[in-house]
Amino acid sequence: MPADFASWYLLLAAVAGLLIGSFLNVCIYRLPRDLSIVSPRSFCPECGSPIRWFDNIPIFSYAALRGRCRSCHKPIGYRYPLVEFTTAALFVCVAARYGWSLNGLKWAVFESLMVALFWTDLEERILPELLTIGGSFLGIVFAGFVMMHGALEELFLSGLKPVWRSLITAVVSAVMLAGPIWLVGVAYARLRKKDGLGLGDVILLFLMGTFLGLERGVLAVLIGSVSGSVVGGAYIYFTGQEAGSYELPFGSFLCAGAALAPLMIKSP
Repeated sequence: MPADFASWYLLLAAVAGLLIGSFLNVCIYRLPRDLSIVSPRSFCPECGSPIRWFDNIPIFSYAALRGRCRSCHKPIGYRYPLVEFTTAALFVCVAARYGWSLNGLKWAVFESLMVALFWTDLEERILPELLTIGGSFLGIVFAGFVMMHGALEELFLSGLKPVWRSLITAVVSAVMLAGPIWLVGVAYARLRKKDGLGLGDVILLFLMGTFLGLERGVLAVLIGSVSGSVVGGAYIYFTGQEAGSYELPFGSFLCAGAALAPLMIKSP
């Protein structure tokens, strides 16, 4: 790819990421509150005033308004520019790694899902089913067009047509990733008489499996578990929280690990 075209391509990926990030902010706020993500138009969550188009330009409007609503002058959460910047950065990384391809589109969609789910779990301790179940469906659909490869496929499915091998790999990987965690959660709930792992986390793991496959899925869980233990432990220690009662946003850490996995291990 010529250097000039590559530069423009990455710039286009960044702009697309900013725009998608702006839409993800709508989803992050509205889905946990059972609000439509289509209408009404964007509004200030503090005063309800509609946001004009020139105040809705990703990152730039936030900087121009100095982080405050034009109507009520109350602070705009830092999450808004952070989501837009993160999504743009992830899109650039995906574009640089996978290029202009259906595979690149698959991972752009996946990164968008992980960004949205990271923040809904962090802010509201909710993993909306529209994203987790809908995302799982998308992962299986993508597996029919972007062939998945892995040890499972090579060992047990070599005699099947590539598309069936890919689809079965996606579903079985998802079950193998989510199943053990679900069993641990059931055992914990019975022993301790309280929920230790929400069903939303299990569906999230299923979603991760449909996109990532087993190998990258395990890597994502490992990153999420280690980072969650370290960050969660530090937060409990420094804030004096009760370790037994603090609800760790485990889904957020899983999403962070999942977002990194396809960038660390490239799929074919």
